Amino acid sequence: MLRLAQPSFGAAEIEAVAAVLRTGRLVHGAEGEAFERELGERLDGHDVVVVSSGTAALHLALWALGLGPGDAVVVPDFTFPATANAVAALGARPLLVDVEPDTFNLAPERVRQAIDAFRGPERVRALMPVHQFGAPADPAAFASLAQERGLWLVEDAACALGARSDGRPVGTFGAAGCFSFHPRKPLTTGEGGAIAVSDATLARRLRRLRNHGRGDSGFESVGLNLRLTEFQSALGRVQLPRLEAERALRSALAERYVQLLAALPVRLPAPVPGHVWQTYMVVLPERAERDGAIAALGRAGVEAGPGAACLHELPAARHWNAWRAEDNPESSRLGRAGLALPLHAQMDPGDVDRVVAALAEFLAGCA
Repeated sequence: MLRLAQPSFGAAEIEAVAAVLRTGRLVHGAEGEAFERELGERLDGHDVVVVSSGTAALHLALWALGLGPGDAVVVPDFTFPATANAVAALGARPLLVDVEPDTFNLAPERVRQAIDAFRGPERVRALMPVHQFGAPADPAAFASLAQERGLWLVEDAACALGARSDGRPVGTFGAAGCFSFHPRKPLTTGEGGAIAVSDATLARRLRRLRNHGRGDSGFESVGLNLRLTEFQSALGRVQLPRLEAERALRSALAERYVQLLAALPVRLPAPVPGHVWQTYMVVLPERAERDGAIAALGRAGVEAGPGAACLHELPAARHWNAWRAEDNPESSRLGRAGLALPLHAQMDPGDVDRVVAALAEFLAGCA
């Protein structure tokens, strides 16, 4: 089976984990601090706080910025549910905005219109655009909009470590940038995440909140245990120097997909500058049913899956008290017809040929 995603682990990762286990120090310590420094160097010197997951990063960033009941946060209607979950977990309201059909990202003008149309009792206090599948979502424009409206900008860069926009790393344009190290990401620690910030006071608050509220003078506030383990940090440190090579491999595979899929009746993702291609998603034509495509590719030995979710159509949305300014037709379409195809560094061009051939056979049967 050609997997949808497959982590790249070797002897170096195994030895790094074993070395940590031999020390007996498993909770955040020297490895974690070194991982934070090395990530910060790649993020233009930002202060980095590593945490237990990408979801924890989103939750902690919003919490540290003071978001909570009475507040609304703009999020895309097409994304992974963690984006809205992090907002709702704090008692705030996700304001769901439709995405663009080709980048799958929020557009600043749509966000501006949604804020102006919002009629909820809450006050919009933050923007949380997602760099969907590793494609930068024009973070400079969102930074400008946030400044114009007096809002916090929190970048959901879960899929976008290594992506750049206007010469800057994605995740460094706002108050906080949040990353994920889930196994489907180019750099993985199993579970894990990180928050990049430029404000030293905010960094201290994040470190206190992730560690039971513990600061320099003891337990100074309420907090949670959202720490990353030492062996997870060791895994990340081994992989970090390979990040650019991983991006190049993924970009080459994405180019191969573009060449071969051009002949098929599917919508392809836009080639956004700075894209790191965490996922390659196509949009199926109306006549093709996605579950059928997933099953057909599976029979051909190819694992595929949904790209992300249309949040307002999920059963969980009723618990979020979510609000949307319009019907969000593009998010509905992508949530129904988006198909994620295999893309990882252990593939070669022949694997892409195999995927496209299986998809072509399925689509031919849908005519």
